[in-house]
Amino acid sequence: MMFRSQIVGCGAYLPARIVTNDELAGRLDTSDEWIRQRTGIGERRIAADGELTSDLAFHAARQALERGGMSGNDLDLIVLATATPDETFPATAVKVQARLGMKRGAAFDVQAVCSGFIFALAVADNALRLGQARTALVIGAETFSRILDWQDRGTCVLFGDGAGALVLNAVADAGPTSRGILSTHLHSDGRQHDILYVDGGPSSTGMAGCLRMQGREVFRQAVQHLSGVVDEALAANGLSPADIDWLVPHQANTRIIDAVGRKLGLSADKTVVTIERHANTSAASIPLALEEAVTDGRIRPGHLVLMEALGGGLTWGASIARW
Repeated sequence: MMFRSQIVGCGAYLPARIVTNDELAGRLDTSDEWIRQRTGIGERRIAADGELTSDLAFHAARQALERGGMSGNDLDLIVLATATPDETFPATAVKVQARLGMKRGAAFDVQAVCSGFIFALAVADNALRLGQARTALVIGAETFSRILDWQDRGTCVLFGDGAGALVLNAVADAGPTSRGILSTHLHSDGRQHDILYVDGGPSSTGMAGCLRMQGREVFRQAVQHLSGVVDEALAANGLSPADIDWLVPHQANTRIIDAVGRKLGLSADKTVVTIERHANTSAASIPLALEEAVTDGRIRPGHLVLMEALGGGLTWGASIARW
């Protein structure tokens, strides 16, 4: 029997603390107008002292399971995308596994930075298609505030903390019109390492380091690669941009989102944008946007949803799902 991964629940969690552009402007040479014009960001959430990536992930995961009518005991697999784990090891996913009461199967982390959720979704989807698991939890969770240089106005204004999650069930594949993950498409290019990276790590410096970015070059690469991988995903499923009900992009920059939308010929009212309130939450941004659009009724059963992201590595990917 052929299987497909069907989405049965989604959840999200944002830390309570809101940091506005005006607050940042009080301690940096920047302004609300400067940040909004260049990024579309108005505010971001910042994790409280002692609030860890695993905490954010757990809250989002619990909500996704509740909405799917399930508990941790029903899970066979957890794939958690993060670039900001609680510890070097073990994986943050196993801490979430324990808190959810999941006692069988496997839990592990995936690291592809801002593309991490698409990569994690691909791993879980492949496991369900192959019959290695029947139910999977896919999480994107980040505390990027912990790896920012808060004196660097070019980077610290861009990011926020948060988590989002999806629950997937393996169901019999009834053909291209059945609900579920239609395809995932993953890419990377290590030659572009230096345009977006963290200047530290256990093997190199023994310390976590801070995020460093060449913003203009990241923008150029993002528009090129995201347009290409979206075309690849559409072609793989015999679809055109007009068939897509919703574009749910990684929330990095409104100019990137707009540029990709224009290249695809997708109208702005078909794009889910949350960056104004969330900023860039890396691997959490797509599931956070999904949860918001599902909760407010924009994304409904049967809708075709296109997800895409690019992150450090460089990594990039896309996925199409029929909700």
